[in-house]
Amino acid sequence: MKQMLEHHRYALTVTWRRLIGQPFSFLTNVVVIALALALPLLGASVLVSVQPLTQHVSANPALTIFMAPDASLDQAQAVAQAIRSRDDPVVLAVRLITKDEAYAELRSNDAWRAALDVLPDNPLPNAVSVTIVANESMASNADALARQWQELDGVAFVQLDSVWVQRIEALLRIGSIGLAMVTFIIALVVLAAVFNTVRMQALALREEIAVARLVGATESFVRRPFLYQGGFTCAVAALIAIALANLALVPLNEALGGLSRTYDALFGLHLPSSLSLTLYMLAAVGLGAFSARWSVNRHTRY
Repeated sequence: MKQMLEHHRYALTVTWRRLIGQPFSFLTNVVVIALALALPLLGASVLVSVQPLTQHVSANPALTIFMAPDASLDQAQAVAQAIRSRDDPVVLAVRLITKDEAYAELRSNDAWRAALDVLPDNPLPNAVSVTIVANESMASNADALARQWQELDGVAFVQLDSVWVQRIEALLRIGSIGLAMVTFIIALVVLAAVFNTVRMQALALREEIAVARLVGATESFVRRPFLYQGGFTCAVAALIAIALANLALVPLNEALGGLSRTYDALFGLHLPSSLSLTLYMLAAVGLGAFSARWSVNRHTRY
């Protein structure tokens, strides 16, 4: 155990000496990898930030069940209770909206107040608003539920904007696929950058590696400094990428702030959770170590 720790300490010392010996090469690689790693972070920030907004607007679609004009409030409550009692996993929330609540909400809007003043009484029916889960099959789920609820006693019709739901569904799917493709391309860029750097160092140290093998150095002993170099380079690059992505979100949020205020909403882009960022950095470190191992194995066989 003590010998293993000593080997790792020696590998870290050698890695640090090599990085200090070539600071320009190290900084260049870090900047290139950091810029590449920042792109998926920005894409992920957009997706994780937009998802709650789309849930608030319509990505988690809200179906509105309008009761017949002559249906009583008790019938509307019975419809809401019937939906809750089914305990459907697709249903997130059920809310009863009385005609008085809807009328008061419309009157609070200046654009509707004048129009309502000319009406003799409240023309609005009681309604039930049902929010369902946003997933890949939410459009078909919404259609199926709408058909079921249409048969309930006192229901006049169920309003569902299927086209809008399908558009949101398609946009989220396209965004996820696009982010996965960008992440894959970035992984190849990081792989190539670390591979090429380790290749040049391995070729420059061919004689030193050959001597080390002659005196009994194992393959693990030879590879270990290169693995640390690849992992450390990507770790520093990932930290810089997180900082760059966070800085890039500042002007974006300033621009979005003015737009969101026009819709009386608060919306801003933010980075993924700390756990996601930690996993992202660990994945970058693993990719760097894998690329370094592949390169040193390929270019030190002689």
